[in-house]
Amino acid sequence: MAVKKSNSPAKQVKTERTESPKEDMVFSWANYKWMLLGVLIIVVGFVLMAGGGSDNPAEFNYKEIFSWRRIGLAPMVVLAGFGVVGYSIMKRFKK
Repeated sequence: MAVKKSNSPAKQVKTERTESPKEDMVFSWANYKWMLLGVLIIVVGFVLMAGGGSDNPAEFNYKEIFSWRRIGLAPMVVLAGFGVVGYSIMKRFKK
């Protein structure tokens, strides 16, 4: 509740707040939905990067480690997820 000062120090007038609690939120629910979608896309990108180990620790499989999925596709998916999160932060959806 906002307090309004008057001329005399002993008298203070309390005024009602005119804003509704919904206006205090920075993001709408649509922003949060887009953020969640972006985070899920980022997780999918990191899952695509995972793996590539061999059953035998003494051998190294170059073909599996440096595959197109890990070197090309997964970073693009992660960057797309960051793009969706950035869009969700910058976009002003109607409330």
